[in-house]
Amino acid sequence: MFQKARIKLTVWYLLIIMLISLFFSLVIFRVQMIEVERFARAQRVRIERQFPPINPGFPEPPVIDPDLIAETEKRLLLNMLIINGVIIVVSGGLGYFLAGKTLRPIKDMLEDQDRFISDSSHELRTPLTSLKTAMEVALMDKKLNVKEAKKIISENIKDVNKLQKLSDALIQLTGKKTKQTEQQEIIFSKDLVQDAIQQIKTIADKKQIIVKTIVKNIKFRGDRPKLISLLTIILDNAVKFSPKKKNVIIKAWKSKGFINISVKDQGMGISEKDLPHIFDRFYRSDSSRSNNNTPGYGLGLSIAKVIVDEHRGVIYAKNSKRKGAIFVVRLPL
Repeated sequence: MFQKARIKLTVWYLLIIMLISLFFSLVIFRVQMIEVERFARAQRVRIERQFPPINPGFPEPPVIDPDLIAETEKRLLLNMLIINGVIIVVSGGLGYFLAGKTLRPIKDMLEDQDRFISDSSHELRTPLTSLKTAMEVALMDKKLNVKEAKKIISENIKDVNKLQKLSDALIQLTGKKTKQTEQQEIIFSKDLVQDAIQQIKTIADKKQIIVKTIVKNIKFRGDRPKLISLLTIILDNAVKFSPKKKNVIIKAWKSKGFINISVKDQGMGISEKDLPHIFDRFYRSDSSRSNNNTPGYGLGLSIAKVIVDEHRGVIYAKNSKRKGAIFVVRLPL
């Protein structure tokens, strides 16, 4: 499909260029022939003034050979055809190249959409299959009592909660961007960080992880609820991948019109092959940083990147020189 669209767009580019080229070629050809005829007339008048006819009653032979003018016309026309031929070849190549460049974002968007739908369907299928199987087995069990039924319902509710969490994440990930001027407000970095820490305090306490802060109280503008979600995602990620009884360090500082926020954990770090993909939707690392016991669908960091993009900022990750991973967010003040 992409190749056909590229060829069609190339043809349209070529058609437009050739129409313009032919139009100007005809104009140039006509102007040049007028100039040739004007030159011939001027030459005739000059010669007749210098050498008046001997026999006024008899016509003199033409000073400029008509065959020469015809030959000039043919050569000029041939040159125009050659030039247009070269323009066709060069324009075709450039048009094909530019068509590819023009359609590349559309192709990437369609591929991303197809991958997103496929991954979403895959993630939805697992809890739905679990729900369906549990209910079918329960319906076929004629000796099912109230206690067992309650247990099945309780397990099904867990799967429903997973589905709800996934659907909320998908809505947040694919939702329309709000106008920044409508949602932005004055924010202080210390308050923002503390609000985010409160969101992950329960899971941090379970692992006996201490979140240390080195935060300057910086004033800036942004969408407060979304920025709290952003820091919560990053902190939650750091706590999940940190061993028990370790520290997570969050810093905030200002530089050249930007606020910088970093979150450092003491986990195994991120493998080099995973670093370019950690913000992709549904991406789950196969390395030691990720394991089957780690909950989630691989959407958190994708949502974080969407929030940062909406604030015209940058987010990236790197490995610490000692141990663990560092996530850095850079937002304009």
